[in-house]
Amino acid sequence: MWKLKVADGGNNDPYIFSTNNFIGRQVWEFDPDYGTREEQAEVEAAREKFWENRHLIKCNSDLLWRMQFLREKNFKQTIPQVKVGDGEEITYEIAKTAMRRGAHFFSALQASDGHWPAEIAGPLYFLPPLVMCLYITGHLDTVFPAEYRREILRYLYCHQGPDGGRDNACARGRKWIRDRGGVTSIPSWGKTCLSIFGLFDWSGSNPMPPEFWLFPSFLPIHPGRFAGPITPPVLELREELFLQLYNEINWKKVRHLCAKEDLYYPHPLIQDLMWDTLYICIEPLLTRWPFNKLRQKALEVTMKHIHYEDENSRYITIGCVEKSLCMLACWVENPNGDYFKKHLARIPDYIWVGEDGIKMQSFGSQEWDTAFALQALLACNLTNEIGPTLKKGHEYVRESQVKDNPSGDFKSMFRHISKGSWTFADQDHGWQVSDCTAEGLKCCLLFSLMPPEIVGAKMEPKRLYDSVNILLSLQSKNGGLEAWEPATAPKWLEMFNPTEFFANTIVEHEYVECTASAIQALVLFKKLYPGHRKNEIHNCITNAVRFIEDKQMPDGSWYGSWGICFTYGTWFALGGLAAAGKTNKNCLAIRNGVEFLLKSQRDDGGWGESHASCPNEKYIPLEGNRSNLVQTAWALMGLLHSGQAERDPTPLHKAAKLLINSQMEDGDFPQQEITGSFMKNCMLHYATYRNTFPLWALAGYMKNCISLSSVGEKLK
Repeated sequence: MWKLKVADGGNNDPYIFSTNNFIGRQVWEFDPDYGTREEQAEVEAAREKFWENRHLIKCNSDLLWRMQFLREKNFKQTIPQVKVGDGEEITYEIAKTAMRRGAHFFSALQASDGHWPAEIAGPLYFLPPLVMCLYITGHLDTVFPAEYRREILRYLYCHQGPDGGRDNACARGRKWIRDRGGVTSIPSWGKTCLSIFGLFDWSGSNPMPPEFWLFPSFLPIHPGRFAGPITPPVLELREELFLQLYNEINWKKVRHLCAKEDLYYPHPLIQDLMWDTLYICIEPLLTRWPFNKLRQKALEVTMKHIHYEDENSRYITIGCVEKSLCMLACWVENPNGDYFKKHLARIPDYIWVGEDGIKMQSFGSQEWDTAFALQALLACNLTNEIGPTLKKGHEYVRESQVKDNPSGDFKSMFRHISKGSWTFADQDHGWQVSDCTAEGLKCCLLFSLMPPEIVGAKMEPKRLYDSVNILLSLQSKNGGLEAWEPATAPKWLEMFNPTEFFANTIVEHEYVECTASAIQALVLFKKLYPGHRKNEIHNCITNAVRFIEDKQMPDGSWYGSWGICFTYGTWFALGGLAAAGKTNKNCLAIRNGVEFLLKSQRDDGGWGESHASCPNEKYIPLEGNRSNLVQTAWALMGLLHSGQAERDPTPLHKAAKLLINSQMEDGDFPQQEITGSFMKNCMLHYATYRNTFPLWALAGYMKNCISLSSVGEKLK
């Protein structure tokens, strides 16, 4: 049976290392002797239930590790379940009971090192490049033995389209591809991966010359082709996936092909002209003497950057796509070298096992999920009941802060400062993220207001100052904050975005969510440390507020870039504006945001927004007038930020009723539609959101509504 291991160092593997003793690391292993027959039967039942409902709810409930943790902690829900009947009021006792049940259940899911594990996956293109890389390098059977391969296949079967299934899955998939022009219509990323795999001729891909790395750094564009062995399976796939014989394909003509299902961002004419120039004129020149000497130098510089990134991320790399490519590059350089072996040791950091099988994660969301989980639990005001959980979580956040900048002359390697930041995943990952830093800082500041004998020692001011420095450094002239690094490149470079199914991939952008998180963190910091960089922080908050107000949509909403979508963005925006002192009375943006939320509330009291809002950039409700509990929680908290409880709490009562009545017997909440997103056209499954946000919203409702509203008000 599968088992999740936390803070595991790989059994003294000499090729793996950590900056904080692997705190936050989460890896799966298969143990044939683990689990009783009853426990194994429980897992099989969860798998079968997902299979039967896979086309209704595409996200799994992330049950395998939850079952494991609840068993290990012998958790039994002892607080009776509550419901709110038709026409019945939400009493203080009902609301608090539901909140306590959720808090106790969620606390039981905390890992031994203090974080909350969870799946963060979704796109099916994450895993195939890793499988291809391991196949090429001859390590597929070692890294993915039989049990792993079984679960990988389970995942693919579970997430094939409505016309797919366990029977004839490959034949149906092949037909789908061939009906759309064959594999020559795959997007550019696919062309690159298949060329590496030997299944696509490199002449059918647009070139990406490594000589870009030799350009002077002041230029706006600054970032031998390898193919794997042509094995019998590769030859068979060549026969199956193309509409004509492989050797008869005119590869030059397929470079710009892309199936309409994948075409979200069509290449503008100027980009195609650039590719054609590189393909026809530049690339042939650079592969011939004497210019091939330049190619060799460019490859050496490229490998220098790859090794730098690998070392500074402890061979996790910035994300799953880069992981496979960097690992393969190290193998090509030296198949028996330490660089490649260090990459192999970090593959488990990306693997996740659910009742729907094995998938590859984006790169982990440990810090992000834990920061939200702790704020939700703190909002419950149940310190006397869950004190140990809070203390352990506080220790995790403290130990997960990045303590140093990237090594050496990091600016020459195009890296930004990271000291004082929090990453999206764990400290070893090393990449600073603005909103993760803001949420981590908020947690530490909130804990600093509590007795240290209960929640542990507060963080030293110097480390808090480092976090503030990160946030200030990531603000653009327009007042917005970027996610990863300062936005220095011009936005027009996006017209050269080579990916057909993404948007906003070339340069860094400012985001409403990152900006709102930073406002909340800096406002709280300013209250507790009023003398530190006072004017800079004041100006940062003022400019950030202006950015949020400027980004409001005509209907009063805000576009959310990292969640679905306008509901998510509006929750963040209202929270940021309220933290800065804006109210419904003195801020038109808040009034318009409230109007948007009230107009989009459903008859059952909830909110439900489709993932289609993200690529279409307009609000699209869920089909069938359905509500989503996570989005309902976001909207409820957004309205609470605006002071809705003082004006008319009726919409809040309706939302709280839906949350309370949806709570399950053990205190969990049901898994519903996917709620995370990125790059406008890809969705992510954040498995802890269904616990964090309904709990957080109920805590806010308890604080703001029960004491302010008429206790005798009836719910119709």
